[in-house]
Amino acid sequence: MKNIADGMYQILGEGAFAVLAKAQALEREGKKILHFEIGQPDFPTPQHVKEAGKAAIDENFTGYVAADGILELKAAIQDEIEVTRGYRPSTNQILILPGAKPGIYFTMIGTTNPGEEIIYPDPGFPTYESVTKYIGATPVPIPLKEENEFRLNPEDIAQKITPKTKLIILNSPQNPTGSVMTKEELLKIAELSEENNCFVLADEIYSKMLYDEEFYSMTVRDEAKERSILLDGFSKSYSMTGWRLGYLVGPKMLIEKLGILLINSISCTTSFVQRAGIAALKGNQDDLFNMMKAFRKRRDAIVKGLNEIPNISCLTPQGAFYAFPNIIKTGMTSQEAADHLLHNAGVACLPGTAFGSCGEGYLRFSYATSVETINHAIERIKESFQ
Repeated sequence: MKNIADGMYQILGEGAFAVLAKAQALEREGKKILHFEIGQPDFPTPQHVKEAGKAAIDENFTGYVAADGILELKAAIQDEIEVTRGYRPSTNQILILPGAKPGIYFTMIGTTNPGEEIIYPDPGFPTYESVTKYIGATPVPIPLKEENEFRLNPEDIAQKITPKTKLIILNSPQNPTGSVMTKEELLKIAELSEENNCFVLADEIYSKMLYDEEFYSMTVRDEAKERSILLDGFSKSYSMTGWRLGYLVGPKMLIEKLGILLINSISCTTSFVQRAGIAALKGNQDDLFNMMKAFRKRRDAIVKGLNEIPNISCLTPQGAFYAFPNIIKTGMTSQEAADHLLHNAGVACLPGTAFGSCGEGYLRFSYATSVETINHAIERIKESFQ
């Protein structure tokens, strides 16, 4: 057998799926595992969204559609961006994708050449580092510091920017820490991108999942016309992880070229799923409201519980549905603590290092589960450390 391409050795997996596999193996042995590893809402897709998808199938809307997305969904996204971000992009600034992840991948290979640099948060979503290495670019991770509530500090970015910097990736609200950047921080990074002539990818997949903060997008500065690129999707806010639907908003020339890349790699995003996306954006938002109401209760329960465990402390996340406790005082590494909890407490969570080396000393809990399960897990964790 011939050797595979060098880039294949640079691609990283996702810790969540690896831990899930370990947890499921233990469950097959008869052990009861409480799951906090997967970043997936445990609420069903809203009924009106499901009905729109089924109706599209019944109407035989199941063939190829325009590669960059159907116009009806683009119009719904125009309305959405105008309401939530304060500007109205043109339809040729919008690219519909099968999930948000392809938007990360497409943007990175569409903006950055081998040897050029990509700045991203650490800890951060594993795809950022993985794809950076795959395309032969130079990774430039920026540590997220607990003393700054895990927000990306523009001053830290400024110190790392060089003439080779081509792309800065932001994620707010953030996975895995739940941090939310301030308007001032976001605008400063927008200024840095202008001064240094580089792109910014604003990964806003959790844009609707905030508790006390008000959402702000740095893309409003140039209305995604010059160097900012907005990424959002339906997986988290509308419990549509398996539907695979997302979108990019960006400069026309870039979006046009990425659309050609999409033709060559995917053809188009599933037709009837796009109809469901229209229903999600334009339909009743009560399901989202009720989900966030439940997540607030869960957030408060898990933060309170973790802070009651000796040698563990946890900041209160302002967005998404992740808790990121500090476990340094336990004397364990992140991996040791995660393994300890899985095997001795029956609690599946992720080591902070699953999101980068700066995640050492932390764990990530996805609190997409009931308050009862959270309280049960806290008791198990307490007992395991006694």
